[in-house]
Amino acid sequence: MGEGYAAAMPANAYNWVAVWRRNFLAWRKVAVASVLGNLADPITNLFGLGFGLGMIVGSVDGTSYIAFLAAGMVATSAMTAATFETMYATFARMDSKRTWEAILSTQLTLGDIVLGELAWAASKAVLAGTAIGIVAVALGYAQWPSILHAMPAIALTGFVFASLAMVVISLAPSYDYFVFYQTLVVTPMVFLCGVVFPVSQLPSAFQRVAGLLPLAHSVDLIRPVMLGRPAGGIALHISALCVYAVLPFFVSTALFRRRLMR
Repeated sequence: MGEGYAAAMPANAYNWVAVWRRNFLAWRKVAVASVLGNLADPITNLFGLGFGLGMIVGSVDGTSYIAFLAAGMVATSAMTAATFETMYATFARMDSKRTWEAILSTQLTLGDIVLGELAWAASKAVLAGTAIGIVAVALGYAQWPSILHAMPAIALTGFVFASLAMVVISLAPSYDYFVFYQTLVVTPMVFLCGVVFPVSQLPSAFQRVAGLLPLAHSVDLIRPVMLGRPAGGIALHISALCVYAVLPFFVSTALFRRRLMR
């Protein structure tokens, strides 16, 4: 039992880099299409809601609605990129392509693979979130230094949602089951966590629920940076996100061990 548990944990602090590099080399061949695909949905929402609804709303919390929305879309883009990379690309490598099976024949452990996949998904999230931030800056809705300052929070957001999605793919028998997570978890978070409108506009019960969701903590870290405002409760937000990143990692590795090694 002890040997099985050890096999499910990372062997050391750097083996995961091999998995990350393998994914990067494979992604490089389709990098342009991948980046454009990740940007399409958030940019559509940014322009559609920002310029359309923004004309009706005017300003929110002392700033233009599109600037308010753009900051939320940075967090949402990171969430979406990490989630979809994990649910579809990582699931394929684990299931149909049997890439994980080949890697497990080397000195790498299951924990090394999962950690490398999480790091890769977080990297995709940084690309997606930063790209939306650059669009916001180019349009004059944020300042250039804000992109650099927001990148650690974007990366943490990516790691969190990749870790959560790892639990989903460790349990899902096929791709068909991912729609439940997308429609029942990911999409509601966009509307509950202050991306489209302030959480303070929600009923008190929903505000309490929002305070427990990871996207709300991400938005509360990223939006003040993008808008050039002081952020409150930074330690709380980072701690909450770290919990959401670490606990699902241990859960998913245990579930993958049962799934792949039985």
